[in-house]
Amino acid sequence: MKKVLIADDETDILKVVSFRLKKAGYEVFEASNGQIAIDLISQNKPDLILLDLRMPIMDGYEVCAKIKNDETLKNIPIILLTASSSKIAEKKNELKAEDCMIKPFNPDELLEKVRKLIG
Repeated sequence: MKKVLIADDETDILKVVSFRLKKAGYEVFEASNGQIAIDLISQNKPDLILLDLRMPIMDGYEVCAKIKNDETLKNIPIILLTASSSKIAEKKNELKAEDCMIKPFNPDELLEKVRKLIG
């Protein structure tokens, strides 16, 4: 079973996305801030990370940088989640993320992106 980590401080998004991914057959881990995300990533080595850019304690930019600078984690694909559409393509490239979604997003579209990246 493929593992997906969702890091987002909005509980509604965590609930909806987690439900959809579990229903589609993925094992799901949830983090409400960047530090929890880093801890869960280190412990569970997910196959994919859904990462909100604006979170408390450690934001998505820091989390992404830590992942991409770690030899054991850098190949885990990341889909950025953000409410701000300004310069998201530049941010995605700068952070070396594989994809991005602008909130609010269609859960079916997100699921399709997940499937494309990890099957």
